[in-house]
Amino acid sequence: MLNRGRLRFLPRPFATLATVAAALVCAALGNWQLGRAQEKRALAADFARAGPTLELRSLPADAPRYQPVIARGHYDPERQFLLDNMSHAGRAGVMVLTPLVLADGGAVLVNRGWQPFGSTREALPEVAVMDEARSVTGRLDDLPQPPIRLDAPQASGWPRLVQYPFMNELAALLGRDLRPRMILLDPAEPDGYVREWVVPGTAPVRQLGYAVQWFAFAALAIAIWGVLSFRREGKLK
Repeated sequence: MLNRGRLRFLPRPFATLATVAAALVCAALGNWQLGRAQEKRALAADFARAGPTLELRSLPADAPRYQPVIARGHYDPERQFLLDNMSHAGRAGVMVLTPLVLADGGAVLVNRGWQPFGSTREALPEVAVMDEARSVTGRLDDLPQPPIRLDAPQASGWPRLVQYPFMNELAALLGRDLRPRMILLDPAEPDGYVREWVVPGTAPVRQLGYAVQWFAFAALAIAIWGVLSFRREGKLK
């Protein structure tokens, strides 16, 4: 007859190694998500923090992100960029990036806000602006970048439709030095479009939720390994 014997904790080496590896990977991903949540909280704090508005010309090239600034110069209405793949309220459109030519001959891109496409993607929005001398205020920010960069056909003509460019690429197209960060035009400034500036990306709470999921996966892997490691020492008689 079959003697079922006692349950004993007898983990299999391969299952143990696989479980340790899986748990470590899940824990590392959970910690990474916690770090991402902390980064987003820091960005949100920087964005919300009220600070003095400083002259752009007095700031170093590596001035902090979201620093309130004032810049003086004149727009170049003939050579503007339309940043593609930007949506608002579920509608496709572009961000209008207009060079503000500075006294030293260089320029800073001013994000004048979001504009929708016309009836088709070929119907670009109207973005005309006067080129008189002016002062603009806003916050410094980086150009948005995608998680994965894909080669896309290059548009021609002006205003030029661009997809996630680097600042040096836009500087080459303009033939001018560009500041490393653009200015998000203040909503109170004239000659702008939809400007509901927020910290980009998902909210920190979502990253925390992802972290909890990864830690739960790690705990589940260990729990399953523990249950399956109990075996009976039975033998046939």
